[in-house]
Amino acid sequence: MGIVIIIVMAIGVALILSGKIPTAFALVLLAVAIALLGGAPFVGAENSVLTTVIQTGAVTLASTMIAILLGSWLGSLMRDTAIASTLVRKTVEFAGDRPVVVALGVLLISALCGAVTGSAPAALLAGVIGIPAMVAVGVPKVTAAGTILIGIGAGAPFELPVWQFFSTALHLSVPQVRSFMLLLFPFAAAAAIVFVIVETRRRGTVHQWSLASMAERDAADADTRSRRERLGDAPWFALLTPLVPIVLALVLQVPIIPSLLAGVLFAVVTTTPPRLWASRMLRSLYDAFHVAAPPIALFIAIGMLLAAVGLPGSVAALKPIVEAVAPTNVWLYVIVFSVLVPLCLYRGPLNIFGLGAGIAGAMTAIGFYSPMAVLGLMTSYNQVFGVADPTSTQTVWAAQYSGVTPQQVMVRVLPYVWVVAIAGIVMSAIRFL
Repeated sequence: MGIVIIIVMAIGVALILSGKIPTAFALVLLAVAIALLGGAPFVGAENSVLTTVIQTGAVTLASTMIAILLGSWLGSLMRDTAIASTLVRKTVEFAGDRPVVVALGVLLISALCGAVTGSAPAALLAGVIGIPAMVAVGVPKVTAAGTILIGIGAGAPFELPVWQFFSTALHLSVPQVRSFMLLLFPFAAAAAIVFVIVETRRRGTVHQWSLASMAERDAADADTRSRRERLGDAPWFALLTPLVPIVLALVLQVPIIPSLLAGVLFAVVTTTPPRLWASRMLRSLYDAFHVAAPPIALFIAIGMLLAAVGLPGSVAALKPIVEAVAPTNVWLYVIVFSVLVPLCLYRGPLNIFGLGAGIAGAMTAIGFYSPMAVLGLMTSYNQVFGVADPTSTQTVWAAQYSGVTPQQVMVRVLPYVWVVAIAGIVMSAIRFL
């Protein structure tokens, strides 16, 4: 029966790749099919499709969903209060007309935005001003888009909703997840910096558009408005907003949801008159629901899939196959899983926010690899998916906004993030096998 489950998973991957069925719907169908093939009854109080997979599975990642909503809320506030745009604008002003310095500054802001909220919202926060600014000083368009994306990837190890997701999905404590993320961060940061320096200098400067019209418009109004009013700058102390939840969760070890709530309150209090606090928070929360709805729907489906692969029948069916094919030798482990990195692209089977979640759950449930080893694998793959996947929303937006194709961006950034993934896999093998 294990072979049949693998075949059903392959069919699920094909459906997701074809785009005929949304990923969340395909994962729900997979969860039900895997549970039934594993011998689970359709109804019943324990280990059944309706109770365990649908009812319990749907809320398995509830804490992750709340964290995603709060991260989206904070991202919405950073946009509405001009915190994000001010960070980018001041960075560009400081860098002047030096392409590498401008790109490195935008990279830093992208990492901060990526730590607050991932995917397209982070790309929007950093890229709306950052991409035109980079191109205006001569950074090639593909490199500009790649800078935004690889910056988000560099900030991903500090993205609190991701910590919560891996903690719940792999049955690990948040400190355990945090410990590996801190090990992965230096490699992600180094790869991002090398990307900017190498690609900016290797491609040379290419002047393709400028921000002259914006500058001229601001200059015309200089005599009637203050600089802050003219540029819409947030107060300097409000620019600390992206660091508030990170410092609370990382340094003071405050739980994730309170840390994100503290960031939301800090953003509002430092940028908004008290009489407008309620309206601004409510309006930005509505926006956050709009942004967070797609990933929340996906995490409901992932929870069901995790519940299905964790059923006793599913574990018993898959265990012999995993034990037969999974590498145990350290070198073979590194080589095999490094070669398989591209399978997390194009919504492939190792995409942790798709079928990869089911594979990770199966590995953990079977007990062939320790949860920390699985964490090392999946966080490494997530570095590649989050930066280079041409079907992800952040890649599509950054590429289109820069005037290039997602495939061009993928080709440019993939070698760098593949190295990051290999580094994470090596650390996973050394520490947890």
